Amino acid sequence: MSRFKDLQKNLFGGQTSNARQFGMIFTLVAIVLLFQFLTARNLGVGFGDGLTLRSDNLIALFQQNSYILILAIGMLMVIVAGHIDLSVGSVAAFVGIMVAKSMADWSLPWPVAILFGLALGAAIGAWQGFWVAYVGVPAFIVTLAGMLLFRGANQFVGNADTIPVPPGFRDIGAGFLPEIGPDTGYNNLTLLLGLAACVAVVWRELKNRRTRKEMSAEPAPMWVSIIRMAIMVGVLIFVTLRFAGGRVGTSFPISGLILVVLVIAYSFYTRNTAGGRHIYAVGGNSRAAELSGVKLRRVNFFVMANMSVLSALAGMIFVARSAASGPQDGLSWELDAIAAVFIGGAAVSGGIGTISGSIVGGLVMAVLNNGLQLLGVGTDRVQIIKGLVLLLAVALDVYNKSQGRFSIIGSITRPFRREAPAVPASSSDAGSQPAKTTVAG
Repeated sequence: MSRFKDLQKNLFGGQTSNARQFGMIFTLVAIVLLFQFLTARNLGVGFGDGLTLRSDNLIALFQQNSYILILAIGMLMVIVAGHIDLSVGSVAAFVGIMVAKSMADWSLPWPVAILFGLALGAAIGAWQGFWVAYVGVPAFIVTLAGMLLFRGANQFVGNADTIPVPPGFRDIGAGFLPEIGPDTGYNNLTLLLGLAACVAVVWRELKNRRTRKEMSAEPAPMWVSIIRMAIMVGVLIFVTLRFAGGRVGTSFPISGLILVVLVIAYSFYTRNTAGGRHIYAVGGNSRAAELSGVKLRRVNFFVMANMSVLSALAGMIFVARSAASGPQDGLSWELDAIAAVFIGGAAVSGGIGTISGSIVGGLVMAVLNNGLQLLGVGTDRVQIIKGLVLLLAVALDVYNKSQGRFSIIGSITRPFRREAPAVPASSSDAGSQPAKTTVAG
């Protein structure tokens, strides 16, 4: 095989699991570079002076969308299990107003108020999970009712007023990693975080090569692995310097650090634990999963309860960043989270999707929104363009897959899919439906 084919096979959807994520990452990078070029041309300056890759814009973009990306983590698990949650924005708004009131009217210290908000989110999730898992009401109906219920509760409790929150609480949404150590011209903690990410990329690549050798499977050529690591490390170094080199007082956001911790934790849970695999099994074929010993009700209860806890966290981060809770918080958040999950490669019917894919999908929508605003496109047209891009991209991809042609989403998500062994067809089962393939996140 030629070196070009080696590179194409192993770098853009080859046989090692971590490398196969490059398709979505490169799509995101292409969109960023496109808006960098367009904003530079709009200003009449060089490519490097475009607005998209400026430190302040990247920091603001990440900070403004961290709560949506947190929602996308929980929504991915809900959708993989075969459900949908329309209440996340209303739950986030209700928890946000309750936490704000607990600090303003009940004088709760802000750390205690955060725990109160998470507990309230868990209680709401248990309420909705009970109806879905144990009563059997479809999640669409339960969460549609929840959307109306908690939106009304938000306005009732807050009396349509804004409630400010104390400075300490604001740090989880508007704060940054502090300045420590010698003056290097950069934020040292952000540099250390970027260094840890680079080490993790190299370690994971080498670990995957070693694992494949232990399984007597042929790893990618070493030179392909080196290129792969060099690209990822190069991107991480560039992003780290952007975040660490912003104006004094800014660095990597605290909300971004919370997101990173959640992505690592939930990726491990969905990929490496029995509970995570059960979610994919239920979404792929709930009847077969139940017959295999999976506790169907427990899984459905968990994904709904977990979604509300993450909604509560997202609501508190938004309120902290806004410095106050208001009656318009949470509007249309559920649509942004759902769009991020589907753009990230999740299947509408469940059983397929990844945490990392959903995060990249959310970043694609965030960069699209940010880039259009930097170009001076009005909010009304931004919404129209985002809707059309989402609809046309998915529609074209579905059509191409149905025609057996090249599929962008199919090629991106193919590496994440664990193909089931082929079963020879027989006359007795010729008319049966093929089983869905499930994916570990």
